[in-house]
Amino acid sequence: MVGIILATHGEFAEGILQSGTMIFGEQENVKAVTLHPSDSPESLKERMLAAIATFDNQNEVLFLVDLWGGTPFNQANTLCGKHPNWAIVAGLNLPMLIEAYSSRLSMDSAKQVATAIIESAQEGIRTTIEIAAKPQVNNQQSNTIPEGTVLGDGKLKIVLARVDSRLLHGQVATSWTKATNPNRIIVVSDSVAKDELRKKLIEEAAPPGVKANVVPIKKIIEVANDPRFGNTKALLLFENPEDVLRAIEGGVDIQTLNVGSMAHSVGKVMVNKVLSMSTEDVDAFEKLKAKNVKFDVRKVPNDSNDNMDELLKKAKQELAGQKN
Repeated sequence: MVGIILATHGEFAEGILQSGTMIFGEQENVKAVTLHPSDSPESLKERMLAAIATFDNQNEVLFLVDLWGGTPFNQANTLCGKHPNWAIVAGLNLPMLIEAYSSRLSMDSAKQVATAIIESAQEGIRTTIEIAAKPQVNNQQSNTIPEGTVLGDGKLKIVLARVDSRLLHGQVATSWTKATNPNRIIVVSDSVAKDELRKKLIEEAAPPGVKANVVPIKKIIEVANDPRFGNTKALLLFENPEDVLRAIEGGVDIQTLNVGSMAHSVGKVMVNKVLSMSTEDVDAFEKLKAKNVKFDVRKVPNDSNDNMDELLKKAKQELAGQKN
């Protein structure tokens, strides 16, 4: 049976677990993990792992979290990166939980359950007031426009290119989109482009009025050279500098790179509170620097710009110390 972790800020997880029990009965292989103000992200992740260790089947785990881009989501996402069968759904509500309990009775895959519960979670959001119907939006894609058509000046406008291992999350969806005013957010990642669940979640996380897409590196190179995207103002999100380098080498015109956050993992060293680098990361940044790419090292627009040269120097010193 698919194991379920309920992970939220505060006692929400414990409360909704109790509510689910009242409706669906006692459930095995379900644990609530809460984040309190005094907790560190690492301690939350350790409690998630301890909870998962009690499950009968630790190969199939579904995380139901409260907020996309929040700490419970981020820590679950870090774990899912090492376990391809695990999955996350954000926006936890009671209809979602009940549907998850029901779906896992007939589904053996966490990703199958994750896909099955989205509709019930959305249908559970209703109101007694009358809401005007949304105007129909023309979602015509560029591939319906004849090849060779030139829109605008025929050049993709990159309003921001950002390295952020969390990709599209709260800070990007709010502060950076307000600061740069894109009409499209494009996540550029070969691995995410192959993951239908992550693609769907990213597309749904886009702020109002902005469309989100996930494409492999080869595709963004094609888009950057396609005159049909001349009216597109794009915010590009990359997981790491290596992918940025590949895109630039393929012809994507990135002159300034915003470096937001890079999660810590084995083989990396912390260079400030939100950035960790491996030898491969340092090499990629050095090559980008040699291509005259400028670095804007800020987590959010109101932060001051950190000095990339100093960060790279610190990374090289600490990586060298790891080898000794």
